[in-house]
Amino acid sequence: MERGKVLLIDDEPILLVTVSDALAKAGYTVEMAENGQKGLMMFQEGSFDIVLLDMVMPDMSGMDILREIKGLYPQTIVVMITAHGTIEKAVEAMKLGVHDFIAKPFSLDELILKLQNISSFQCLKEENVYLRQQLEKKYHFGNLIGKSDKMQEIYELIKTVSQTDSTVLIQGESGTGKELVANAIHFNSRRKNDPFIKVSCAALSETILESELFGHEKGAFTGAIQRKLGRFELANKGTLFLDEIGDISPTVQIKLLRVLQEREFERVGGTKTVHVDVRIISATKYDMDEIKTERLREDLYYRLNTIAIQLPCLLERKEDIPLLAKYFFNEFRGRTSKSILGFTEGALDLLEQYEWPGNVRELKNVVERAVAICRTEKLQIADLPQEIREIRLKKKLIQHEIETLNNVLKAVEKEYLQKILRITQGRKAEAADLLGISRKTLWEKIKEHQLSDKSPS
Repeated sequence: MERGKVLLIDDEPILLVTVSDALAKAGYTVEMAENGQKGLMMFQEGSFDIVLLDMVMPDMSGMDILREIKGLYPQTIVVMITAHGTIEKAVEAMKLGVHDFIAKPFSLDELILKLQNISSFQCLKEENVYLRQQLEKKYHFGNLIGKSDKMQEIYELIKTVSQTDSTVLIQGESGTGKELVANAIHFNSRRKNDPFIKVSCAALSETILESELFGHEKGAFTGAIQRKLGRFELANKGTLFLDEIGDISPTVQIKLLRVLQEREFERVGGTKTVHVDVRIISATKYDMDEIKTERLREDLYYRLNTIAIQLPCLLERKEDIPLLAKYFFNEFRGRTSKSILGFTEGALDLLEQYEWPGNVRELKNVVERAVAICRTEKLQIADLPQEIREIRLKKKLIQHEIETLNNVLKAVEKEYLQKILRITQGRKAEAADLLGISRKTLWEKIKEHQLSDKSPS
């Protein structure tokens, strides 16, 4: 198997031959240079996946060659070969971009293992680059990820909505990405260079929310020691995102309705009318019927719901689970020094079977946890939370129950056929009529249950 092309630069003839032969047997294509000048020339003229470079050579130091190589092609993987007394130079080499180093004397098995690890790293890196490119091309909109038809429809709706100033109401369960949709709309709109202000309506009491939205004047209430601008003023010319709009009080709803209608309001405790130009995007976890009939004034509902975007839960777009899992894996693995290559098939299969009550947010947390505790080259079933691991046991129990029930049904059917055949004294045409089946089907059933077919027909 072809593992890659290696350039070996060293001034020791025996080492050149020995290492070259060993690497060739291991599947590498190897070219040799017995001095630095020749090695540098070969590098300039050829294309190599890995360079094995001696630190000390008579004509040109390995450090100088390293600088030249990184200047010509910074992405080249370079492994420095160091002798006793030069190991401290490895620190400087690392700063220049060397991938790793190996100290003389070294075993050929040690070197081959190191190169195999580098090859795995390169494959993973290339796969990650390819995945990111594909995500950007087809399945990525801002931080929204999905290849399912439902997500593709949402991407198209976001593109269309972004070109307008219409109010948008986003509905979806917790963890489905409502804030990400709001981000995508704003940053693809003509307002993208202006403020994007977020308010979590469920986290604030009525009094605090009113002050947060509309601001207040000095002395408006106890503790108001100076004027404060509200989120509407801070979002002027931009976008205001009202998360969990279904939790605001009737009093705040009245003031919010006025802003939507008139584009003006007064700060709490103030008399001066403030005019604003703000686009409103709101979101809710409640279904639209509850929002319309129980949570919001009807007139406010229609003002907020000019355009509705309903996000599917993760269970409704299960084909996106592997894509999301790999995306989060790449994100969290990049934050560690672990050389994890991905998921085992078993682990990925369980992720696809799980129902994900916490939606995408829960999946992200599960992958982060798995990367953090993983001790092998791939994420295992054992790295997943217990509630996901238990799917296997539940599946086995269900399968056992189904098999047991099938066996019971077959036994009942066999006994019933035997009784009918006794009643008809083995006359199969008559038995088929009584059973309401064709004679051919009866013969198949007799054969399936291994009943005697020697009775008169």
